[in-house]
Amino acid sequence: MKVALINSRQDIAGCNIRHHIEQCLAQSPEAGRAGNRTYEFFDVDGRLIHAEGVDTGIDADLLIFLSRHTSVNPAPVLTVHVTGNYRDAELGGRPRTLAPAAPAMMQATLRALARHCPEGYRVSYEVTHHGPTELFHPSFFVEIGSTEKEWADPAAGRAVADAVLEAVPLADAVPLIGFGGTHYAVRETGIALATRGAFGHVAHTREIAALDEEMIRSMIEKSGAVAAYIDRKALDHATLSHLLDILDRIPVLRLSESEIAALGHLPWETCRAVQELAGTVGPGTRCYIHALAGSGPLTLIALDPVLLAEAVKAGEADLIRGFEAFSLAHLATQDNRLLPQFVVFCKDSSQIINALNTLCVKIIRSREITATERDCLIIRKVRFDPEKARELGIPAGPAYRQLALGQAIEHDGRVILPEMVSVRTETKIHIPGLEKNS
Repeated sequence: MKVALINSRQDIAGCNIRHHIEQCLAQSPEAGRAGNRTYEFFDVDGRLIHAEGVDTGIDADLLIFLSRHTSVNPAPVLTVHVTGNYRDAELGGRPRTLAPAAPAMMQATLRALARHCPEGYRVSYEVTHHGPTELFHPSFFVEIGSTEKEWADPAAGRAVADAVLEAVPLADAVPLIGFGGTHYAVRETGIALATRGAFGHVAHTREIAALDEEMIRSMIEKSGAVAAYIDRKALDHATLSHLLDILDRIPVLRLSESEIAALGHLPWETCRAVQELAGTVGPGTRCYIHALAGSGPLTLIALDPVLLAEAVKAGEADLIRGFEAFSLAHLATQDNRLLPQFVVFCKDSSQIINALNTLCVKIIRSREITATERDCLIIRKVRFDPEKARELGIPAGPAYRQLALGQAIEHDGRVILPEMVSVRTETKIHIPGLEKNS
């Protein structure tokens, strides 16, 4: 890979980073050879945000701009971001124009910055917010912020130099676009540091209300994105509805933070197939991949919804932990209520459905009174009935709690036993193969 490193002669931070990269390369000829990369340096007189078409005639696969970061709330920070304008071009470039991004390399550089970050600094993505926009090659800025003290700091310059030279993209990075959050894209930064999710263009919360279908399609195209992430907590209802309406029309796969974290190391083609199957269950269905491994056609299997509901009531956390042992993806509603459908490889379907049935039965039996009648699980429950207590003239209050806990009370000279104010229910669930496996 041929990498062009570009800095401005008037930029203290850019010159600082370039000096340390040149020093590293001079001291160790093997430095920066990750991915068989070669480097060529270029500099310009003016500000990098106005360097339109700077790569005209440059023979490179990737541009990395070495630059400074400024902020109205200055703090020591090392940042990575791609360039572009969602609306007007207040800081260089053209209006409504985005530069080609390099999500996997941006993520790799961000992670390397985190490894080399000097004490007192933090690392972060920035949202897309300035020029240049007229570029032919994938590119990104790597910056030192936020005052002259940090720009000239040799420790910061060396940290960025090491990060640039050592950055190795994940082989299975998943290119994404992001919506919502502050200038420093906190949620997207956390995702990129902890998962396969590699962001290209990210839109600040304040930009989203003005985004249209054309602009979002450009974000996807210029990022090579396969899915979108939305920081829902950063958006009000009207803004979120506006965004979802556009994404539904495109359409583009949407992944939550937990879904991105759950992708594991499955090939993206398999992840995509899992998500597509989940989408057939209903709009907004969430998908969480567990120990899913292998290849071949995928299918949906379904548990008895009553069995699943009883297992959830008996121990939802234990149930979800149990899924980790199985080659499956579990599905949930938008508000994370478990659905009875699961995605599995076709060849594993019979084995997995039996294993899930067994897991549910085990959890229910650990909490409830049960019996087995051939291939039926019988769940017997006794619960306090406040209506029966009222009929006996017992006022609501501590007495109800005692009775609900199975303790007898005395009321008006009478001993009231718990069974006098209880109802018994019996739920029978047919589970094929239960008798054999019990």
